[in-house]
Amino acid sequence: MNSNDEKYTGYGLTRDMLATPEIVRNFNTTRMQETAAEVAKIGKLFLTGEGSSRIFPAKNLMRTAREQGRSITLHTEAGRQSQDYQIADWAVFALSNSGRTAEVIGLFKKLAEAGNEHRYSLTAFADSRLESLANKGYVLECGEEGAVAATKSVVEQALFYLALLENMYGESNLANQLDGLADAMQAALTTKIDSEIVADIAGAGTIYWAGRNDGVAEELTLKTNEITRKHSDYLEGTYAVHGIEEVMSKDDVVLWIDPYRDSEEKFQEVLGKGVGMKIIAIADRDTIFPTIKISSAGNLSTFVQMCAGWNIMVEVGILLGIDLDKPERARKVGNEFEG
Repeated sequence: MNSNDEKYTGYGLTRDMLATPEIVRNFNTTRMQETAAEVAKIGKLFLTGEGSSRIFPAKNLMRTAREQGRSITLHTEAGRQSQDYQIADWAVFALSNSGRTAEVIGLFKKLAEAGNEHRYSLTAFADSRLESLANKGYVLECGEEGAVAATKSVVEQALFYLALLENMYGESNLANQLDGLADAMQAALTTKIDSEIVADIAGAGTIYWAGRNDGVAEELTLKTNEITRKHSDYLEGTYAVHGIEEVMSKDDVVLWIDPYRDSEEKFQEVLGKGVGMKIIAIADRDTIFPTIKISSAGNLSTFVQMCAGWNIMVEVGILLGIDLDKPERARKVGNEFEG
């Protein structure tokens, strides 16, 4: 993505993406302190939302908390299924850009009726329907997005959760990492992608994303649908070599985020040689595959990986001549609450 070329900056989607590093650089890591203290006392935090408002923010937080050995109990589920759960004694955080998402509004109504007094929301707009049902509501600082596909809001949501976790334990490391993270994200967004790689992805029948269950590859699978209008699928961990190869084609591609070193040869054997498909890595090191190199940001590298994925999908969408801002069927508000 070239931040000085109208071919890119003419779209609201790319302007949102390119604005994200500065949103990260200026992120307020302390405004959720009061809520963090309340959640820490409860010891159980349920993370809900629909689509992009849940996938990366919630799963990235859960991976981070587990890697750091945090004692807080975390769980995530989409808003509708959450209504079947007994979580009246949990702290519940609902994310919805519009604040009008039917599934999470239904959940908060049910929780209120059950006497849950620890309902929290994060929305893009103040005074939303969801916020009115929350005991405490927060509003994103990134501003309204210029395209249907959510981008900068997803990053701020994920940062908000990480700051919430840090504040639960009285720590303040995140603020000192933001400048370096913003620089690495900017580089990932604007690095030039090899034209042959872009052409291979654009010509694929199905674009597969492989990677850890931290929301990055799964969210980029959704972005592939919205931005490129291509069929895509998320293959968690090493699932790509555990049976799905039976229906893969040599015309498909796999984009593998941060490959496990000890699994590279197996992917090459099963998918590269066995299926004949191309495997492209996104990593901060060399791999045995064509690799889109990014900088490491330590425990925040998932944000850099996300930006690299955005960059690739934009290049593919532009090569295919797609209007990046206006999917034919997808809507900014998925299932809007009525009533």
